[in-house]
Amino acid sequence: MAMWVFGYGSLIWKSGFHYDERLPGFIKDYRRVFYQGSTDHRGTPEFPGRTVTLEPAKGEYCWGAAYKITNKEDQYNALEYLEVREKQYDMKAYVDFFTDLNATPTVRGVMVYIGSADKKRNKNYLGYASLEEIAMQIVLAKGPSGPNTEYLFKLEKALEQLGHGDEHVTDLANEVRRMLCEMKH
Repeated sequence: MAMWVFGYGSLIWKSGFHYDERLPGFIKDYRRVFYQGSTDHRGTPEFPGRTVTLEPAKGEYCWGAAYKITNKEDQYNALEYLEVREKQYDMKAYVDFFTDLNATPTVRGVMVYIGSADKKRNKNYLGYASLEEIAMQIVLAKGPSGPNTEYLFKLEKALEQLGHGDEHVTDLANEVRRMLCEMKH
């Protein structure tokens, strides 16, 4: 039986595992937000970066990419890889994945990693902050995987390439660009 994984952040542009098929599409009733702290990739324990997680949002769509993995060894390797890469996310959910707004699910039971808002279970959850506060944290943070700004701009570009920008991501990217421009002058 095939395993499917949904990516809504860096998995869109960098899967890091072997897969048989990649489908652009969306999940329903979630929105992407920069509320998850990153102390291992885009920040440090002393100064966490911000990465995306999902929060429930009735009637909204979160666009990304789903990856189909059929070979058992590839599934094992993908899970082993993802459990390390996504270790700061405390939940796995199994959701319906769609490629068409007016259709039934293309795939049911697609696995997705989520950083929950439960601070007892998810010590890296940063939660809501103003656009300016999130932008400044992204401007200043960097970690072993690179600057936090790179993550934001790659996500913005990946969503544009899917043909489905995300208002939260675009607004944040524009604010970060504004701040970077001001810092140069």
